[in-house]
Amino acid sequence: MSHLLEVRGLTTTFKGDYGKNISVDHIDFSIDKGEIVCVVGESGCGKSVTFLSVMGLLGRGGRVTEGEVLFEGKNLLAMTEKEMDAVRGDHMTMIFQDPLTSLNPVFTVGNQITESIRTHMHLSKEEAKKRAITLLEKVGMTDPENVMKKYPHTLSGGMRQRVMIAMALSCDPKLLIADEPTTALDVTIQAQIMKLLKELQKENGMSMVLITHDMGVVANMADRVLVMYAGQIIEEGPVKEIFKNPRHPYTRALLDTIPTIRDDENRRLVSIPGMVPENYDDMKGCRFAPRCAYRRKECDNPQADYEFSEDHTAKCIVMKEGGIPS
Repeated sequence: MSHLLEVRGLTTTFKGDYGKNISVDHIDFSIDKGEIVCVVGESGCGKSVTFLSVMGLLGRGGRVTEGEVLFEGKNLLAMTEKEMDAVRGDHMTMIFQDPLTSLNPVFTVGNQITESIRTHMHLSKEEAKKRAITLLEKVGMTDPENVMKKYPHTLSGGMRQRVMIAMALSCDPKLLIADEPTTALDVTIQAQIMKLLKELQKENGMSMVLITHDMGVVANMADRVLVMYAGQIIEEGPVKEIFKNPRHPYTRALLDTIPTIRDDENRRLVSIPGMVPENYDDMKGCRFAPRCAYRRKECDNPQADYEFSEDHTAKCIVMKEGGIPS
């Protein structure tokens, strides 16, 4: 089966005052039609940079130096900026972490949604307005015509995020990338936004990538999970496999930090010692090894993607050669 999105050997570097640093290092993954894939890991692991690379939105200093990004078989990295503009917003869209900084403060909500619709769908001003109102209704706005007249700063955080979702869905994209879409929202609104995204994903039959720190969200949303650490995908598998039988110590550590309703009253939550390394260009072995309680000398050698079951791989020689204690 052909994939909707296929990334091969993607490497992204950033140039700063002290030279070039690798942020994403030779990663491979795919997204299938109608699939929800969650990408998890601590801050600084390369999650957002990966998908900014896919979208061609790295900005100054950032550059994809190797690899291919195939969307419906076409290499996005070989496209001109004009060709990419036809893909972004039409076939592939992204919701960013903070809607207040993503929305233009000097234009009304209606102006910003209708501009996207008219640019990509070539509708008249009146047709675009009707579609914008319908979209705002679909994302749960109770008075969409009034919201159309408002400026972003006059809306609550939850309302701004709903506006961003409406804009992202305005042209019926095939792939929606949501980068921490509920970071600044309270728990109740977070649940509403996640429920809304899942309902819209099913209704439209689109594929979705959800970048998140919240393993609870992953459990409720994902079909498949990519675990990132220090610019690499270190574990990949179906969501049930990842939760029931994690095969990388880092994935285990992430899961051990989460309280659940089934916990024994004496269970102590743990934290992961240390921090994600900032410079890992010259690290030959497992990049999690300095923080790992199960480190062996074999961990200092390059780690392959070892298979543990169908569609479940992890970069951990320790687990492959006998496992770690339960």
